[in-house]
Amino acid sequence: MTLLNTFDPKTTETVFARLEKLNYMSKPQWGKMNVAQMLAHLNVTYDLAYDRVQSPANFFVKLMLKLFVKPLVTNDKPYKKNSHTAPVFIITNERDFEKEKSIFIDNVKKTEADGVAFFEGKVSSSFGPMTAKEWSTQFYKHIDHHFTQFGV
Repeated sequence: MTLLNTFDPKTTETVFARLEKLNYMSKPQWGKMNVAQMLAHLNVTYDLAYDRVQSPANFFVKLMLKLFVKPLVTNDKPYKKNSHTAPVFIITNERDFEKEKSIFIDNVKKTEADGVAFFEGKVSSSFGPMTAKEWSTQFYKHIDHHFTQFGV
């Protein structure tokens, strides 16, 4: 899997070009979420990264996340279809596509603008300190997985 750098403006352009191929009627190729829920789900990643919400995990769970989940999230292998997700990421209520899309756009732009210096060594509430490369991988890999889910 080719992982793009989420701090690079060219990656932002690529992500937005794929995003523009989605609309409120887009159907998933697998999974339970509709397209608005998927965008809300992606936005949770940024909510956690920017400390808008905290990982509800206790010390033991955080240790397990750091040891076993972090390597899966930050490596270059694509996620498997229908992979399990943490409860904080589960979106079951209806969402507004245009609102979630706008929030997602703002999140991607902010991440690019904050850049490597902001994310280098930044502490994840789930995984502890992470490199900028790990943050970038986490963001892009998640986006790519769900955009692929919706055929874009």
